[in-house]
Amino acid sequence: MSEPAQTAHPIPGRRLLIGLLVVFLAAVIPAIVVPTLMCRPDEKPLPIHGDVPAFSLVDETGQPFTEAAMRGHVTIVSFIFTRCDTICPVIAMKMERIQEKTFNVGRHVKLVSFSVDPTYDTPERLAEYAKRYHQNPERWRFVTGPYDKVFSLVEGPFMTSMMRVPDRPSGAPDIKHGGYFLLVDQQLRIRGVYDSDLINQLDALMRDARYLVRTGSR
Repeated sequence: MSEPAQTAHPIPGRRLLIGLLVVFLAAVIPAIVVPTLMCRPDEKPLPIHGDVPAFSLVDETGQPFTEAAMRGHVTIVSFIFTRCDTICPVIAMKMERIQEKTFNVGRHVKLVSFSVDPTYDTPERLAEYAKRYHQNPERWRFVTGPYDKVFSLVEGPFMTSMMRVPDRPSGAPDIKHGGYFLLVDQQLRIRGVYDSDLINQLDALMRDARYLVRTGSR
């Protein structure tokens, strides 16, 4: 007498889906993750473009601001002036964005904007200007001071122009300063120069700032 034929039991739908998902992940994850890890560029020490010397200026609160305020943490530096109606508002907005995007390393990465029109840009004017861009005073300072002191710092180690040319048709002064951001490490060494007009350079600036935080300015 022949044995009765066995009836096949279908796999429940949920178990089938889970099984297919496991197979899919097992095939896809190595194909994506492994090449990504293999292609990740090696982190290399950033170049040194010079040192920030001793200086004595004032911030938007009228309090002394010296190189000591930049020591011990990473600093992103920009150059603006309050009467500028061309690139400065854009630079300030980008600094505001950097302030937002680096909030999670806030005490390790700070921002400083130096006025290239220090004769006009009093602390009071800078304080009003800072409010427009939602400055966090614990992280972002605006700096001015005697013209000769600012000039020697900006045109010297900071490698940025403060050349005054004829006023613009609007009546606003025209000062030919660079739209560059500088990256300064914990030991007051300038480790990078970044064009604020290029999104990829701003991304590189924030990435390099985090690198300096992580490696202790290696």
